[in-house]
Amino acid sequence: MKRHAAVVALSLATLCASSVRAAELDCKLHFNLSSWSVLYKHAAGTGTINCTDGKALKVKITANGGGLTVGKAKVKDGIGNFTGLNNLDDAIGTYAQGDAAFGVWKNGDAQILTKGPLTLTIAGAGRGFGMGVSVGAFKIEKAK
Repeated sequence: MKRHAAVVALSLATLCASSVRAAELDCKLHFNLSSWSVLYKHAAGTGTINCTDGKALKVKITANGGGLTVGKAKVKDGIGNFTGLNNLDDAIGTYAQGDAAFGVWKNGDAQILTKGPLTLTIAGAGRGFGMGVSVGAFKIEKAK
């Protein structure tokens, strides 16, 4: 009897895990961002999160951090991919960010950001200059 209960429990756990994975949304962040830094790094911009289920959300983006940095840049038509997103509203919040960059005039950047079980991989190319290492936060809010 105990063995039968264990098999039923394992089957239910597998079914639940499969359901959670099946519910994961395929969403992308499209954004524009401007940044400056002199020891303190600040970036601000706007974007839209679009999901394959047809849902979309306009967002405001800010990133702040500190470290050994200097620079100024603009990223236009950046893109991000979410992993582990089950609900569009879960994309809202603050992600941990680490950055190391060096570039002059035309530069590019790619980062992996985390917020609990969520991962946001962003990439963008832009114009400007910058060098240094910083650690901070990347915040996504609903646009007003």
